[in-house]
Amino acid sequence: MAGNRSRKAVRQSRALGIALTPKAEKYMQRRPYRPGEHGRGRVKESDYSVRLKEKQRLRAQYGIREAQMRKVWEEARRAEGMSGENLIELLEMRLDALVLRAGFARTIAQARQVVVHRHILVDGQLVDRPSFRVKPGQIVQIKPRSQASPQFMVAAQGQHADVLPIVPDYLKVELEKLRFELVRRPKRAEVPVTCDVQMVVEHYSR
Repeated sequence: MAGNRSRKAVRQSRALGIALTPKAEKYMQRRPYRPGEHGRGRVKESDYSVRLKEKQRLRAQYGIREAQMRKVWEEARRAEGMSGENLIELLEMRLDALVLRAGFARTIAQARQVVVHRHILVDGQLVDRPSFRVKPGQIVQIKPRSQASPQFMVAAQGQHADVLPIVPDYLKVELEKLRFELVRRPKRAEVPVTCDVQMVVEHYSR
């Protein structure tokens, strides 16, 4: 099962042109082209397909379903400010995304698993919903009973740093204590996702 998920992630990464896992990144260094027998050939993409692909890239980086993405988009569209920047900010405040950014996991799928398996406390309360939106000032930590498990001992030693971006300024992380605080709302320029947000806006606004 894990092997199938890994292969699927690699194939999806090659199709979207962006590494979604550390394994996919290594694989794409050897085969930096789309999967399939015509993967090396040139493909003329329509304006619609270019925008669709950009939306899919963003959705894949957060590992969410289309229904979830559209729900966040509708909220971003109604909020004050630029819809695209609002969209990224709202996605980035998901609990699973911040668990990944803090270095408690190596991939977004692993971060979601950490949350779903009830290892996370937010302000001392157990939260098992990956979509939970963390508010500025809230403290997130691995619950004490889970901290001695090998996966979190590895994380506390900073051993995921080799595959993760630098911790962004909107997080205050105490890795050895397996806790972090969302200091403020993220800004689009700080969020380590690869995406032309304007194309995503145009896709949903068509």
